[in-house]
Amino acid sequence: MPWAAFVHERGQTVSESAQPPRERGYAKGRATRVQIVEAAMVLFGEVGYRSASLREIASRVGISHPGLIHHFPTKEVLLAAVLEHRDEMDDSELSADLASGTGLMDAVVRLVRRNSERPGIVELFTTLAAEATAPDHPAHQYFRERYATTLALLTRELETLRADGALRPSVEPAAAARALTALMDGLQVQWLLERGADDQVDMAAVMRDALDLYVVGAAERRD
Repeated sequence: MPWAAFVHERGQTVSESAQPPRERGYAKGRATRVQIVEAAMVLFGEVGYRSASLREIASRVGISHPGLIHHFPTKEVLLAAVLEHRDEMDDSELSADLASGTGLMDAVVRLVRRNSERPGIVELFTTLAAEATAPDHPAHQYFRERYATTLALLTRELETLRADGALRPSVEPAAAARALTALMDGLQVQWLLERGADDQVDMAAVMRDALDLYVVGAAERRD
């Protein structure tokens, strides 16, 4: 079930009133967990993981500090839930694009476009990724594995395009995968810094232009 479906406008699930007391308690607890995760996601994006406090997150949700600890015993556990929540948002949408027949490269552009509509997610990822370069950061291994997975996925897609004659001869898939990944991250930093400006970078358009440097268009292949 999507995370958004867990929460009603007053913090209760839509069908809560029709549930037995025990199930209502479970549903309310689940809704509270979602509220905590969403508040943590915002705060981690604002001040970074290390500077964020569980007490501040509890205050934003409107519960006590012990109440938050009941759901998430440590900040590390909460961080894991935040990262899982973020991945669910991206992965479900990316999977839906791929299932509809959209190629991976086009799906990546769509993902970049969607991210331009949710600055909180972009800020969270950018802040945590920078912090997590420190080996002792609790998200360090998560980001190492995420980048490895992203690079492998893009490399495989580029190799497939090369086998189909759709990759420009000068492009080496593994190097191009790293360049595209670096471009996505760099665009997000520029986009955040230019937030609100009239000439704020169009991340999706820049990503599309970059892909055109690597991938041969259908019209070119026909020629």
